[in-house]
Amino acid sequence: MNKRIIILASAVLFFSACKTKKYSRNNKAIEKAADKANPEYKSRTTVMYIDEFKGVAIEEMNKYGIPASITLAQGIIESGSGNSSLAKYANNHFGIKCTSEWKGKGYYKDDDKANDCFRVYKDARESYRDHSEFLRRKRYSALFELDKNDYKNWAVGLKQAGYATNPKYPDLLINTIEKYQLYFYDLPESENEKLKREDRVFSEINANIPQEKKKFTPVATPPSKQVIKTPDTLKIGTPAVVINTPDPVGSTTLENPYTVKQGDTLYNISKRFNISVDDIKALNNLADTGIKIGQKLVLVK
Repeated sequence: MNKRIIILASAVLFFSACKTKKYSRNNKAIEKAADKANPEYKSRTTVMYIDEFKGVAIEEMNKYGIPASITLAQGIIESGSGNSSLAKYANNHFGIKCTSEWKGKGYYKDDDKANDCFRVYKDARESYRDHSEFLRRKRYSALFELDKNDYKNWAVGLKQAGYATNPKYPDLLINTIEKYQLYFYDLPESENEKLKREDRVFSEINANIPQEKKKFTPVATPPSKQVIKTPDTLKIGTPAVVINTPDPVGSTTLENPYTVKQGDTLYNISKRFNISVDDIKALNNLADTGIKIGQKLVLVK
């Protein structure tokens, strides 16, 4: 019995290590792409961060009623003024995680659990828009009845609604807002403007309620399969089994035909399964490198 437990524990540790390596390779690929897109990246001061993102925070405030000061303060605190690895490489300034509806890539970091999946955005503006979307749900609905320049009650209300577990979160927000005078970006609205904005936002929140669990529950891997994955090799005696990782539900070995999925090319398939493009073409009688979704490919020589 003890021997079986040791073997099981060893297998769990091995698979955990394989996952960690896979996520590490995924992150390195995303980091490389980010460095290539912005080779002259420079760290921001908080003042630089505010100057860069105050415009988009004001846009979101005018559209949804979230004080620009609150959005900016959250961005400063949660992204380290845009200098965290999540902000630098994933353009994720608010720590929003992957969900079953997320169609983009994932960047992995330890948070509530090991290797939590965080969303990768095309740019920071997309992250700010997603932050507004994240707040437009039932648990935060009472906040949208506040004036859009009432940053103090927004700070307290976010904590009460469960946005953060830190009991000092409201103080962190308020202190940041007042230190950098972010309240100057909060614009008042007339009673008529407030009523119109509330009607629109509450209609959107109510429409979202049936899908909230699906839209906001974190998942381990984005269903889009855009996360970069490479094969992990597990040897238990002989023969070796090579696991095909692109499908997160179960796994298949190379003895079975591989089904072409969206985004596949002969080149990336050859790299994942360590077989040349010419060999894939020869094994499958392909005249050229064109393949289509759903096509079955033999990948064993």
